[in-house]
Amino acid sequence: MSRVAAIDCGTNSIRLLVADVTTGADGTPAFRDVHREMRIVRLGQGVDASGVLAPEALERTRVALADYTAVLRRKGVEKVRMVATSATRDAANREDFFGMVRDTLGVDAEVISGDEEARLSFVGAVGDLDPADGPFVVVDVGGGSTELVVGELTADGATVTAARSVDVGSVRITERCLHGDPPTAEEVAEARTVVAGILDGAFEAVAVDAVRTWVGVAGTITTLSAVAQGLPEYDPAAVHLSRLAGEDLHRTAEELLGLSREDRAKHGAIHPGRIDVIGGGALIVDVLAAELRERAGITELVVSEHDILDGIARSIA
Repeated sequence: MSRVAAIDCGTNSIRLLVADVTTGADGTPAFRDVHREMRIVRLGQGVDASGVLAPEALERTRVALADYTAVLRRKGVEKVRMVATSATRDAANREDFFGMVRDTLGVDAEVISGDEEARLSFVGAVGDLDPADGPFVVVDVGGGSTELVVGELTADGATVTAARSVDVGSVRITERCLHGDPPTAEEVAEARTVVAGILDGAFEAVAVDAVRTWVGVAGTITTLSAVAQGLPEYDPAAVHLSRLAGEDLHRTAEELLGLSREDRAKHGAIHPGRIDVIGGGALIVDVLAAELRERAGITELVVSEHDILDGIARSIA
């Protein structure tokens, strides 16, 4: 048995997974969660407009990473891999981020491509699903980017056939279009037009006409599931492998977009750090639902708690 750790540093959050890895009789690795944790650090605060990582955002990330480093030491982690995504790809001062990570964690952060980000998300997301339900399209709506990846699950593992990352996420679309509290109808309409235009590029690169199952991962989509289910507080067990019909997604997105931040905060299932951007994230998922219904006849979303973190852990097992 070995103990590995995966860290995913995105535009909005930084997350940690510590897992034990054992090898089965057939030689395939098996994973057991030891520790999962998420912090909202908003590393991508203002980066879409300024092109630089804000000093206060870097400091919030450093504090969270220092706490994670202490967890790794206490739990005797043998291997660690940290992946950084959209915000650091775009920032002019990203070397400040790299140096901070090196000094705090003791290893280098990897800025992976959007396509690699999508591949890791796919590998993590489909592990608990029935291969017969494929081909799958896995969608990860982050703070700064959205990834689409199509592939299948076979006895030999996950096979990715196409992937694309585009620069639209809950933080970016909120900062760009959704300024009101709540946003106005005009702002929402503009945001839908912007999102649809950007997603066209993803669908041009990733054909979904043969896809049978849509799988959604990461905080925006898991939060939507919790809200749609009316959970009084976030419950990973209730969210994992939950299924949401398109009409329920649309209703939930409209509800969240129509609420003020104060009223969103009354939803116990929404993390405080997502309150201001969950409307924008919900809008992106709603546009995706409409596109997948039109392009592939898909009318349901399967929500997975397992995502890029699990993919990162599997990559170093």
